[in-house]
Amino acid sequence: MLLWTEFLLLVAAIYFSGIRLSRYGDIIAEKSGLGRTWIGVVLLASITSLPELITGISSAAIMDLPDIAAGNVIGACCFNLLTLSLLDTFHAQTPISARAHPGHVLSASIGIFMLATVAFSLLLGSGIEPIGWVGFYTPVIIISYFAAMKLIYAYEKRQIRLMLKEAAEEPMYREVSTRHAAAMFSVNAAVVIIAAVFLPGTGGRIAAETGLGQVFVGNVIVTFATTLPEIVVSVSAMKIGAPDLAVGNLLGSNIFNILILAVDDVFFAAGPILSFAGRQHIFPLLFAIAMTAVAVIGLTYRAEKKRIFLAWDSFLIALLYFINVLVLYSAR
Repeated sequence: MLLWTEFLLLVAAIYFSGIRLSRYGDIIAEKSGLGRTWIGVVLLASITSLPELITGISSAAIMDLPDIAAGNVIGACCFNLLTLSLLDTFHAQTPISARAHPGHVLSASIGIFMLATVAFSLLLGSGIEPIGWVGFYTPVIIISYFAAMKLIYAYEKRQIRLMLKEAAEEPMYREVSTRHAAAMFSVNAAVVIIAAVFLPGTGGRIAAETGLGQVFVGNVIVTFATTLPEIVVSVSAMKIGAPDLAVGNLLGSNIFNILILAVDDVFFAAGPILSFAGRQHIFPLLFAIAMTAVAVIGLTYRAEKKRIFLAWDSFLIALLYFINVLVLYSAR
C-alpha cells in the first residue's frame, strides 16, 4: 500500500507540474520566436526524457542490467508513438496529423534512421570490433543526434522566415514576461525531473513483484513509469491548443532516447551494451520503425477528417503497439 501511495504521489507531482511546463514552454516558444516544433523537439523532449537517462545509466553502470537499459529506451520510443496516436482523440473531426506542422516529418525521419542504426547494430552483435569498450554505433548515434538538432533548428528558422506564420499571429501571452516564463518553466521542470528520477525505481519495485522477464519489464512496465512525463506534457500541450508542442515533444523524445542508449553504452564497462542485450529487442525496434513510418505517412498525406474517434494512421500506430506487446509477452 505504501509503495502504491508513493507511486501515485510522484504521478500527481508530474501531472500538475507537467501542465505548467507545457504552458510556459508555449510562452517561451512565442517570446523567443524559435517555434513550437523546436521547443518541443529539443527543450521539452530533453527534460521529459531524463527519467530514461537516469534509469538507463543506473541499469547499465550500477545494476549491470543491459536488457533493462536497452528495453527501457526502445520501449519508450514505442510508448511515445502510442501516446502520439492517442492524442488524436482530443479532436472529434480533424486528425492530429493534419493539425500538426509538416516539418515534424523531418524529426520522424531522423528517428527512423537512428532506430534502424540500433536495429542493425543489435543484429550484428559482436560481429564488428568495438571502439574501446563501446560499440561502433555509439559515436554514430551521438553525431546523428547533434546533426539532427542542427537540421531541425535550421529548418524551423527557415520556415519562420519564409512563411512568417508564427510571427504574424497575434501574441497570446502579452501579460507574461520572458523572464517570468523562463523562471516558472525552470521551477516546474525541476519538479518533473525530481519526481521522474524516483518514479522508475518505484515502478521497478512494483514490476519486480510480477515475476516477468527483464526484456518485457524493461519494454513495457518500467517504460510506462519513465514515459509518464512525456504523456502528461503532451496531453497538456494539446489542451492549451499547441499540437506542435505535443508532437515535437514525443518525436523529439524518441531521438533523445536513442542518444540515451549511446550514453548507457559509455557507462556499461563490460563492453558494447547491445552485444549483451537479448535479441528479442529487435521486435520493438522494428515495430517502432514501422509506427514512425506510419506517422510520416499521416503527416505527409494529412487526411482532412476521420470516420471514428481515431484517424486511420493513429489507429494503425496503436494496433502496431499492442501487437508489439503481445509479441514481447510471447517471447519473454
